[in-house]
Amino acid sequence: MDLNTFLATATELLALPSTADRPDQLRRAVDWVVDFVGPGFTVERFESAGKPSALLYADAHGGAARPASFRAILNAHLDVVSAEAEQFRARIEGDRIYARGAQDMKVTGLVQAQVFREVAPRLPYPLALQLVADEEVGGRDGTLHQLEQGVTGEFVVIGEHSRLDIVADSKGLLHARLRASGRGAHGAYPWLGDNAVLKLVNTVTRLLATYPPVAEEAWRTTVNLSRIDTPNRAYNQVPADAQAWLDIRFPAEDDRLNGRTMAEVAEFLVSFTEPGVSVQVDHFDPPQHVDHDNRDVAELRRAAQRQGYPSDFLRKHGAGDGGFYSGRGIAAVAFGVGGAGQHGPDEYAEISTITPYYRALKDFLERLRGADEPGRHL
Repeated sequence: MDLNTFLATATELLALPSTADRPDQLRRAVDWVVDFVGPGFTVERFESAGKPSALLYADAHGGAARPASFRAILNAHLDVVSAEAEQFRARIEGDRIYARGAQDMKVTGLVQAQVFREVAPRLPYPLALQLVADEEVGGRDGTLHQLEQGVTGEFVVIGEHSRLDIVADSKGLLHARLRASGRGAHGAYPWLGDNAVLKLVNTVTRLLATYPPVAEEAWRTTVNLSRIDTPNRAYNQVPADAQAWLDIRFPAEDDRLNGRTMAEVAEFLVSFTEPGVSVQVDHFDPPQHVDHDNRDVAELRRAAQRQGYPSDFLRKHGAGDGGFYSGRGIAAVAFGVGGAGQHGPDEYAEISTITPYYRALKDFLERLRGADEPGRHL
């Protein structure tokens, strides 16, 4: 890899304001990377709810027909969160390239695309490059949509930043609304009413008894009461209606949530409610978890360690596209370059991690055995 050439190319990709509110730029970013990979590959296009995505694989593996399953998938999201215009003009200062999306995750995604175009045609197994453009808004119209269309694989490397460490665990996400119905009354005579807000407070209090608030980082389920509201606008009125929003993050170890259906999760939340309180689950995504002793994970770690990085295991409290794979029993990890400032005004990627990441990813894919080869994983 010529690092100077790579950085110049990355600057072009980072200049694209591929945010959720600009579907033309989302499509442009996907097309840009497809063009960067170049000819000689099958390109499958997908779209869901106006969000584009693409799947690339070598023509040599069955012509235009998609393999039944890919031995490995490189997953890159090309959407970014909104930023001021100057953040889409990349600048280099010392060991850092600053720009929106530099850390999260266009630089890593571009490395994945370069490795893919170099190794995919000559590997003894089918490798895919999965380009999505909706991870920042939930991933349901990119990675999940492709999975629902039959795309599958055995091992997935998601290019989220990790400084060549391995993210084998990320929390699942549950968004739910509680609605309470009571009876209005004059505030001076509360016994004549039935306070809907108090019903919500009592319900949330029961839930927090099971999942207590945390004062420091802890790898367990957390409940954030993000909103509580009532149409009542008077001091002297007992509220007859109220609503609360819950943002719940849970690890794979929480079997009360992990592996459950939305209906089962709703039923679980109902068990905490006061009479007159109903539950609506708006969003439910599984956590990401892969066995730390998985042989593909071990091989990826060794590849990073050969570049001088410890490749420790990390846990992320936020949700990501890896959960869609884990929910289907597919091993997926996040593995990317270093950096900091995610979603902030000073987001950057560490330039010194780019070449080691490129070498480690390429080394891993070249050592990975095909599904039918003897000695696989050795």
